[in-house]
Amino acid sequence: MTTGEMAPAIVGSQLPASLRGTLSGRYYTDPTIFAAEQALIFETGWFCAVLAADIPSPGDFETVQIGRESVIVARGRDGAVRAHLNVCRHRGARICTEEKGSVRRAFQCPYHAWTYGLDGSLVSAPHLREMPDVDRADFGLQQVHLREWLGYVWLCLAEDPPSFEDTVIGDVTTRLGSPDAIVGYQVADLKLGRRVEYDVKANWKQIVENFMECYHCGTIHPELSEVLPEFADGLAAQYFVGHGAAFGEDVDGFTVDGSAGLERIPGVGDDQDRRYYAITVRPQVFVNLVPDHVVFHRMFPLTAERTLVRCDWLYLPGVVDSGADIDRSVELFHRVNQQDFDACERCQVSMDSRSYARGGVLVPSEHHIGDFHDWVLQKIG
Repeated sequence: MTTGEMAPAIVGSQLPASLRGTLSGRYYTDPTIFAAEQALIFETGWFCAVLAADIPSPGDFETVQIGRESVIVARGRDGAVRAHLNVCRHRGARICTEEKGSVRRAFQCPYHAWTYGLDGSLVSAPHLREMPDVDRADFGLQQVHLREWLGYVWLCLAEDPPSFEDTVIGDVTTRLGSPDAIVGYQVADLKLGRRVEYDVKANWKQIVENFMECYHCGTIHPELSEVLPEFADGLAAQYFVGHGAAFGEDVDGFTVDGSAGLERIPGVGDDQDRRYYAITVRPQVFVNLVPDHVVFHRMFPLTAERTLVRCDWLYLPGVVDSGADIDRSVELFHRVNQQDFDACERCQVSMDSRSYARGGVLVPSEHHIGDFHDWVLQKIG
């Protein structure tokens, strides 16, 4: 082979039985493919948008970007949470430009002062009384389907949303073997102890794929592999239905140095104690369960090559309210996140390389990532 000549790619049926092909590089960089994912994945399925505790009082709101749409999530005077497209029904102006805030009773479009109640109804508009043929009930904000689960607000932009039980809860069931296996962690009753945001220069699928496998754990996660020794062997917890990775014999807690953790969540069973469970809820949530806290990731794809990740560390309310030191437990997964996202960015910069034009390969412990690829392809066609 002469200098500069490319080695032929080995794909499909030419691969050895141990290997499985991946998506080609353009699936991580092509704006057209990303637009299809926005429309056919993020705008049609359930999307974990807001921690309900972040909007505790009537009038509190948060805006969130889902696919191509901005959505207002607000708590009403009756205490209920509702969601509406952040688009004025008059001329289409964006109503809320702030990421979060609080209003007294209504949202008002800054362009022509059309005013909407917290329930999305059109309350008033200039000169509306001079138009008696206009029924205000016909011009409220467009409502978005909403479910609350695990303490978070999940939204679906589709007119006819898919079953929440079959998709979101179904992913948890597929991973843990039972929809009840997560119940004891009392996630909805936990309290936010720390939140860190990561601006990752990588496609959202890079992050999902990285989280699903542990072939890399022995290479880039020394702290995690010390706490969970089996991770050093490259088999991710998600590779086995219902399996939780066991803490090392000399490890007292899920902390950066293996020191003792915090108060155990009362509902965690003895069979779940001293174990770590990782769950992927497609398309953008990762849930990490350990005996004394839960680490909850939400991904917000911004472009084909940039993803915002919000990571919440959730503890028993008494732990947070007492001012207990949570730094060692936060630091462990914060380092894991930094290590993972650096790896994702390292891959992302090569996705346009001619060497990856036909994709790469998955070793046996990564074959379940191929099922995720199949899911993406089935969604976008």
